[in-house]
Amino acid sequence: MENKLPVLTTERLILREVEDGDYQDMYEYSKLPYIGPSAGWQPHGSPSETKAIIKMFQGKRKYGQLGVFSVVLKNSGKMIGTIELHTYTMGHKAELGYTISPYYWGKGYAVEASKKLIAWGFDTLGLKRIECSTFPDNAQSRRVCEKLGLTHEGIRRKGYLLYNGTVADIDCYSIIDDEFYERIRNNNWW
Repeated sequence: MENKLPVLTTERLILREVEDGDYQDMYEYSKLPYIGPSAGWQPHGSPSETKAIIKMFQGKRKYGQLGVFSVVLKNSGKMIGTIELHTYTMGHKAELGYTISPYYWGKGYAVEASKKLIAWGFDTLGLKRIECSTFPDNAQSRRVCEKLGLTHEGIRRKGYLLYNGTVADIDCYSIIDDEFYERIRNNNWW
């Protein structure tokens, strides 16, 4: 595994490894009371907590994981979210995870970044399967999965342990390499 994540670009976005200097932009949305819980994590209580989480993100590579990308607007350089392929098993599968600042919802950024990361997962990493999980009441995340054309595989009952010790059902979606390459052949991905 390489020492750093590659820089990936889309029409409007730059996906690059999360950096120390991203903490202000990340804290701006991570402190909001409805962002973290909708993705399974506790809202950030301070900028120093955000800095610590960035350090944790940067350390994932030491444990065989890929790391976390910042989602950055090309036109302004503002970091508006994070995206990653986590729970990575080399040559087999990973799980797509993303958070976009609510100040940028409804503009297609999560779908645009996810398409690029899914393509990287299949084309560069040789994955066979990419999963994405969301809570059943997270309508925005479910909509991203639908726009990506991921297959809804069902609900894993009590499948997620939350930061506060409670358990929740989780909606499971996926795409496999055969489906991805079929969409590429049919010009139905970009």
